[in-house]
Amino acid sequence: MDAFDLFRKLGSGAKFDLKRFAKDAERFKVVKSQSKDSSNQLAGVSFFGKENTSLESRLSEDDGEEEKEVSDEEQASGKRKLTKVDEPVKTALKKKKGAKTKSEDAEPEKSEGEGIQWMSSQDKVKDPKKESKDTPSLKRLKQLHQEKVNRIRHQNRINVHGTDIPDPVSTFEELQKEYDLDPRIIQNIKEAGFQTPTPIQMQAVPLMMHKREILASAPTGSGKTMAFCLPLLAHLRQPLNKGFRALIISPTRELATQTHREFLKLSEGVGFRVHMINKGVEAVKKYGPKTAKKFDILVTTPNRLIYLLNQDPPAINLKLQEYWLVVDESDKLFEEGKTGFREQLATIFLACTSPKIRRVLFSATFATDVEQWCKLNLDNLVCVNIGPRNSAAETVEQQLLFVGSENGKLLAMRNLIKQGFLPPVLVFVQSIDRARELFHELVYEGINVDVIHADRTQQQRDNVVSSFRSGKIWVLICTALLARGIDFKGINLVINYDFPTTAVEYIHRIGRTGRAGHKGKAITFFTEDDKPLLRSIATVIKKAGCPVPDYMIGLKKIKSKLKRQLVAKPPRRSTIRTTPRILFEKKPGKRIRKKRKAAAKEAKGEASEVVSNS
Repeated sequence: MDAFDLFRKLGSGAKFDLKRFAKDAERFKVVKSQSKDSSNQLAGVSFFGKENTSLESRLSEDDGEEEKEVSDEEQASGKRKLTKVDEPVKTALKKKKGAKTKSEDAEPEKSEGEGIQWMSSQDKVKDPKKESKDTPSLKRLKQLHQEKVNRIRHQNRINVHGTDIPDPVSTFEELQKEYDLDPRIIQNIKEAGFQTPTPIQMQAVPLMMHKREILASAPTGSGKTMAFCLPLLAHLRQPLNKGFRALIISPTRELATQTHREFLKLSEGVGFRVHMINKGVEAVKKYGPKTAKKFDILVTTPNRLIYLLNQDPPAINLKLQEYWLVVDESDKLFEEGKTGFREQLATIFLACTSPKIRRVLFSATFATDVEQWCKLNLDNLVCVNIGPRNSAAETVEQQLLFVGSENGKLLAMRNLIKQGFLPPVLVFVQSIDRARELFHELVYEGINVDVIHADRTQQQRDNVVSSFRSGKIWVLICTALLARGIDFKGINLVINYDFPTTAVEYIHRIGRTGRAGHKGKAITFFTEDDKPLLRSIATVIKKAGCPVPDYMIGLKKIKSKLKRQLVAKPPRRSTIRTTPRILFEKKPGKRIRKKRKAAAKEAKGEASEVVSNS
């Protein structure tokens, strides 16, 4: 009997503790038998590439070999017989064989998973335990998916707070497949030059597709307009003669015009009727209750919409069953006072009485009071924020320039013009009067310059914006009117001639450049009088990664009361003037005539006094 036969003989009937010796069992491919035939409880061991044999044949071979070995030994010795040591071995083998035969008769079927099967390296039988380990569970799949989603949000700096938040989308194709968008809308997006969604679009669009009410904040130039235009068009599906089903409110007419233009671009070929209120009297006739209601989307400013709601009967219906209300630049519209629209916005919200209305608020800057209002009034609110709150765009190179006094600003401005600059350029001042004064100074510098402010007619403002877009105007002087949302393509430089009163205003001003991933530059003039406001602006610049002197960050923080006063009433500044004042008078002779009349009155008064004394 050779060593191999002895190994098989000694290993016959061996049982492995699979829990204790799991590694060894995996190494030798020991698995539980899946056969229902109890006769195959122990399969043959074929470690050396031999064919597997049945247990009975191996036992009979062992008995035959043993008897043959004993007979050979007897022939050799002539006297030797089975000893007492050999008898138990043979008896055990016979009992084993008898037990196997009985089990075949008594238990023809055994439950699956009982018994042990020895497998050779040539047998290709799958291990059920190994399969269960290789195949991830449902819980593990969910965990892996969530890790992928978290990685996408982290890479794009998407911060989202709420419940039941849908996953962000990485491509427009994925968006179309997931939400069944109109292929023509996707085609319009591609033709507009958008290849992949921006971070705000990746998260805000799926939320609106699930009809969630959201408060979204993202840096200037990050694609917020398309983030709400796209899901609105997807929800409306097709034009219907039911009146306006979506309302977009903007703080300025310039921004409303821009949003209207984006809607027309994205809905081309789909047939949606996108309208904008130009004149209140015409709008009453056009959108009144007796009209055919052949319109779908309305883009407007608060005051023009209030005018329609105040008509008797109201010239516009905001009580439809399905309705979307989008508030663009929400923090500006929530401001109180002359510059804000809180009262008008409250009137509009009260007019929207539909129980299925969905309200969405977008802005580049974050206001705490807006968030508190949304948490109290919006249903299952989701807050989406891209990057740090109230941060400037990192694509803008920001610089603070000390000019000493108000006269130094004009000198610095002229130096920039002499050194050469790449138009178009936006120049921000704090008031309408200062805009006019700076325009009269720069108009003699030999550059194409114009001014836009609230005192100009709507036609004049439209003409100025059109000329600036077409390149006829190189430098445009403006107030905070244009600091909100309006998108001029390729603004290379923004100059803050007057220091902004808040960090939020500063962020919106410089946000006119460096849009859609392009590079831009912003220069801010400051004087000794601007010292109280310097720290907040310097902090914003430092957060954006631009160099700032350490002493600015270390300046004393101003009190909240003083900050509110500066916002309501900016600091008084001296007149921007290097030319004689008489040239600014519309009628130069009028001033002289007034002086003559005053002198004549004084002369008469003196004469009457002399007469009375005499």
